[in-house]
Amino acid sequence: MNAREWLVVNALPSMGPHRIAQLVARGPQWPQGWLAALPSTAAAALRLWLEHPERSPLQPIVDATQAWLKSGPNRHLLHRDHPAWPTLLNQLPDPPVVLWAQGDLSALEGPKLAMVGTRRPTSEGSGNAQAFSRELAKRGWCIVSGMALGIDGVAQRAALATGGRSIAVLGCGVDVIYPARHRDLYEQLSTALGGLLLSEHPPGTAARPAFFPRRNRIVTGLSLGTLVVEATEKSGSLVSARLALEQGRELFALPGSLHNVQARGCLHLLRTGATLVRHVDDILEELQHWASNFLPHELSPVVEGVGIAQPSGNELPVDNLLGALSASPTPIDVLVQNAGITVSECQQRLLMLELEGYVAQQAGGWVRLARPW
Repeated sequence: MNAREWLVVNALPSMGPHRIAQLVARGPQWPQGWLAALPSTAAAALRLWLEHPERSPLQPIVDATQAWLKSGPNRHLLHRDHPAWPTLLNQLPDPPVVLWAQGDLSALEGPKLAMVGTRRPTSEGSGNAQAFSRELAKRGWCIVSGMALGIDGVAQRAALATGGRSIAVLGCGVDVIYPARHRDLYEQLSTALGGLLLSEHPPGTAARPAFFPRRNRIVTGLSLGTLVVEATEKSGSLVSARLALEQGRELFALPGSLHNVQARGCLHLLRTGATLVRHVDDILEELQHWASNFLPHELSPVVEGVGIAQPSGNELPVDNLLGALSASPTPIDVLVQNAGITVSECQQRLLMLELEGYVAQQAGGWVRLARPW
């Protein structure tokens, strides 16, 4: 499917990211398979657009997006069939259907870590955010956040300042600067090498409170893990933490003083299972098995002087989950039973195997590939 078709699917009535993802998993052919699978209202809207686009209420979004793409440099519309589409998003139950993008698409390459936290950080929190962001950027990681005031902005500025990469996911149109105080950061992310802005909302969409929790699922969904730097007990960053866990991603938190109100959210996360982080290597030790698939050899993380072993040629890793797969699609519940593991562990290991090129998700379940990509 091309960009115009994905735009129309995104705008169909009575649908949404979750229902569209369920339909995509069935692998319908375009357009007849979609017409047969869609609810009646959505099918009627799609049929009208296919036969008489000039009469369809869906066509204006196509025209507006095409005009936006042509009106400035470094503008893109990402979708599942776009070569730069971040495939980690396909692991979500409700991935965005399309993403309006502005900036350098190379920011999507390489491993990513979400960094989030309070909008009113202490000086220690700001210092920690800068230090972790700079070090991760130097090691080839892209910092993902929401361009919000506080920890988000501090981390993203630090990554760009050190020559690294950073992605901001917005809760408004990609052409809307919110918060207004971050105009300079917005310009950096739009124009600097390694900077990128993303939004699932069309250009011109104003920021709304309801958009930000939805935005957070993309921040964490793009990332192999999420680091909460500083957060209160009722911080919106804890929403990101919950989403990361629901998505089967690693969750990290920095400890703080018992007397620091801005650290109580992190202390709560640590008490309930988040990984305690003291330095960057604590993160890399947890994520090395995924990150090595994104990093060039010279940047691959090394723990205790031992490099990461990579399979060569057609050698397959010893994995009972891989042994439970074949060329025929196997549902995840069957894999859980056959491999004797939990659903969460199964999802994480499938993602790792997919990133390494050993498995793929198809309609009806997961299949084992003949050889690595």
